[in-house]
Amino acid sequence: SDARASEMEIRKKLIQAKAVDVMVAVGPNMFYTVTLPCALWFLDKGKRGTEREDKVLFIDARHIYRQVDRAHRDWTEAQIGFLANIVRLYRGEQPDFTLGGTEAEEKLQEIFGASHESQVTIHYKDIPGLCKAATLEDIEAQGWSLNPGRYVGVAPGEEVSDEDFKEKLEALNEELEVLNAEARELEATIAANVAELLEA
Repeated sequence: SDARASEMEIRKKLIQAKAVDVMVAVGPNMFYTVTLPCALWFLDKGKRGTEREDKVLFIDARHIYRQVDRAHRDWTEAQIGFLANIVRLYRGEQPDFTLGGTEAEEKLQEIFGASHESQVTIHYKDIPGLCKAATLEDIEAQGWSLNPGRYVGVAPGEEVSDEDFKEKLEALNEELEVLNAEARELEATIAANVAELLEA
């Protein structure tokens, strides 16, 4: 549709301008007025001239939440601290455990593979099912999508969620629509060429 095409064009321009720094997928029921999953966009034109200039960090936080009641979820301070520190590691900064304290620190060490006693500096790395630093080429290959689920994949041993399946199905449907449109154009061109040959 035209809306879909114009949205893609806006995303493409933001990505090519190197303004998009981090995308975080958030699960459903995180906001009182919105039940659908959403994505948080973090823009940073200051990343130009840094190692991150041609990259976007994708975090899939749909599985990270605290169930408040049947219809609402939120993040604990430790979960917020953990997610914020993934971004800090990606940016080459030191972790800050002011928010989340030892719980956030232990989770970061568990996921990024450093023991508490080792005093080894933790460094960012892509973690399947959680985070991935994608290049602009990766993003272009995905049709300029900024959906974290397309990049982080699924953690080993995890099953594909209904949301991931739906996203993949939507992406395949979009690709099919484009291919069908191209096929119709080719069909029209061939028909015109055949008609022209028959008239001659």
